[in-house]
Amino acid sequence: MWWNIPIALGAGLLAAWLILLVTLLLIRPKGALLTEAIRLLPDLVRLLRRLAADKSLPQGVRVRLGLLMVYLALPIDLIPDFLPVIGYADDAIIVAFVLRSVVRRAGIAAVRAHWPGTEDGFAALSRLAGLQRAADDAVGAGPEQP
Repeated sequence: MWWNIPIALGAGLLAAWLILLVTLLLIRPKGALLTEAIRLLPDLVRLLRRLAADKSLPQGVRVRLGLLMVYLALPIDLIPDFLPVIGYADDAIIVAFVLRSVVRRAGIAAVRAHWPGTEDGFAALSRLAGLQRAADDAVGAGPEQP
């Protein structure tokens, strides 16, 4: 009965993958947002590289950014990229989560200082990744000001 463990593990992984796939289908970026995200891609790659190389940022932030860049470079994804729309949605969602994490730990000013694109591009990035909302949450979680 030793094969029951690998079968159960495989079934569990398949179930988790299917749940992730359905979740991504439900929250995927819609038409214009996806187009906007694709236009920001070159600037976003440069932003991630600059943030990861910034020694003034906490090491945990730089490690997260490095892992994100490795994940994006790998040919294997949670959702294969050849699937229309949803294939790239997992990448976009993971990038948004990591950027929110960076804003919470390092502040939106660090992200803004390293942004290589235009002001309109940064505004679009902020909307897509929820950066302003993440920055507001980080400020709200800080110590009370008199």
